[in-house]
Amino acid sequence: MAEPLKAQYGPEVPRRIAAMIERVHPTFASRAFVAQALAGYEDLELLPRARHLARAMADHLPREYPVALEVVLRSLGPPAERTTGNGMAPFVYLPHVYWVADNGLDHLDDSVRAMHAITQRFTFEFGIRPFVERYPDEMLAVLGRWCDDPSVHVRRLVSEGLRPRLPWAPRLKVFARDPRPVIALLERLRDDPDEYVRRSVANHLNDLGRDDPARLVELCTRWAEDAPPARVKLIRHALRTLVKRGDPHALTVLGYGERARVEVRGASIVPARAPIGGAVEIAFEVASTSRRAQRVLVDLRVAYAGARADADRTKVFKLDAGELGAGESIVFRKRLSLRQMSTRTHHPGTHRVEALVNGAAHEVGTFEVTV
Repeated sequence: MAEPLKAQYGPEVPRRIAAMIERVHPTFASRAFVAQALAGYEDLELLPRARHLARAMADHLPREYPVALEVVLRSLGPPAERTTGNGMAPFVYLPHVYWVADNGLDHLDDSVRAMHAITQRFTFEFGIRPFVERYPDEMLAVLGRWCDDPSVHVRRLVSEGLRPRLPWAPRLKVFARDPRPVIALLERLRDDPDEYVRRSVANHLNDLGRDDPARLVELCTRWAEDAPPARVKLIRHALRTLVKRGDPHALTVLGYGERARVEVRGASIVPARAPIGGAVEIAFEVASTSRRAQRVLVDLRVAYAGARADADRTKVFKLDAGELGAGESIVFRKRLSLRQMSTRTHHPGTHRVEALVNGAAHEVGTFEVTV
């Protein structure tokens, strides 16, 4: 089992925050802050720990929010130079995000400055949502300006902060019925020079497609016209959930709308029985039965046995896409880990495996998972 994230967010975090604030505000009661922060800290998960620290910050910073905010902003370290590979280090600023969201709703202009600064150290996507709900028009204007911000982190916040189904965050309701104002912002970011931003746009659209697949397909169809390679990649990622469902309209957008003329043969799953913590090797061949070349998209779908007999769960793994010549065949192999993970718990029982070719399912076989 993977180590829980909270294990990487230990007592050193409140101590570091205390040192940062005391450096710019010498009267800050560091010892009292740390003592309050660590009371009950061990029993909390990651996000509750951050919220707990935010409340301790509020109790020990100056009472007036604008005054306290200046202290907080002066305590920040330098902006992040990289967008990835920083590990858990930026999470030291997660309590700052919650502190602004909890204490700054009545101070929009000051809080917008805080969002702009903090998101360059750690994403403000979790804290921006209450402000968008209360001040939709004002925040749309702010986000419109941020589409052209020099900071990649700020530009990404425009998309990520408005995601309909942002992980670890409540649903954003204000644009649920009419997402057109948000889509107008995404239009401006679709060809952003940084993939970090474009990836967020794709994830945002994938969220949109879970609730309104027709709108997503219409948008991607329009965006696909004369699309440069970077935008094609964005569209493919945006449609991934619909493609995994075999949605014919999404497959058509990507050029895989025609039913593939293929046979799936030579399937094998080794071993036929594997323990939890082990792995199986899955192999099969996709052979063309057509007299002409055809575009094929091949995925692997695994129906996992659930904790109950009626609780099977499925996951689709991307394999390959491209052109399959007349009479040609391709062998696909996938090593499937059965190790317990924080995102997936394995249970004993029968697991079913299918190959998806242009959305159509072809049986590969089954294997048994044992304790």
